[in-house]
Amino acid sequence: MVDPVTSSHLQDRSLDAQEPLTGRNGIGAKLRDAHRAYNRLLQARLGEEGVSLGIWYFLCALWQQDGISQRELSRRVGTMEPTTVSALAQMERRGLVQRQRDPLDQRRRVVRLTPEGQALRERVRPHHELLETPEQFGLSAAQVAQLGELLDRVSETLERSTAGMPPPEGA
Repeated sequence: MVDPVTSSHLQDRSLDAQEPLTGRNGIGAKLRDAHRAYNRLLQARLGEEGVSLGIWYFLCALWQQDGISQRELSRRVGTMEPTTVSALAQMERRGLVQRQRDPLDQRRRVVRLTPEGQALRERVRPHHELLETPEQFGLSAAQVAQLGELLDRVSETLERSTAGMPPPEGA
């Protein structure tokens, strides 16, 4: 007997195979699927330290350079400023960051990690490093290096393609 769920799924895949640039076979869909799977695993690992994906990328940016403006933090993480403000409020409540007025420009808010925010880096490092091993991706070290180069090329090419385009509505 044919399982209707499996049968339907196989039919969907066969239709996608006829149109390789659409559906699940498209590069964008594959990148999205890989990104989602990676984020699920990353969230599970970070969750052991009480860190959500919502604040992970902000922490990473601040670990790279502490004491940057909210606007610069938004730019580096790639989020809208209201999203950044919400994440920072959550991080402030948890005692991970402090927002202060810039003494040189009172309109700017500078974000600084607290000692707790700094210490969190060492606690989550092993969880993140475990995710970045070739074995985790099912690839060899050479394949991971090649994949990284290919993804960099894709990102750079797409960024150049969108450089002259107007920002999307609401951005």
